[in-house]
Amino acid sequence: MDKKQLAFGRMNFILLAVGMLVVIIGFILMGGSGSTEEAYNPDIFSAQRTKVAPVVCLLGFVSMIYAVVHKPKDEAQKEVTE
Repeated sequence: MDKKQLAFGRMNFILLAVGMLVVIIGFILMGGSGSTEEAYNPDIFSAQRTKVAPVVCLLGFVSMIYAVVHKPKDEAQKEVTE
């Protein structure tokens, strides 16, 4: 299979993987124990769960969108500029 027929280049896949890793980290930050009927856990409203983790996930999704629309430079264009 020819490399020119692929929709994404190597850099696109690397950026997608990094974005997915950031999203996974955001979801891990959201995790933790919750409240039960017997005991109330005020930690469910901590700043980490309500502010930091959603922003981390949002940054991960934005970076994944950038990875999809990122267009790698052509080899011919690189030779002309050098």
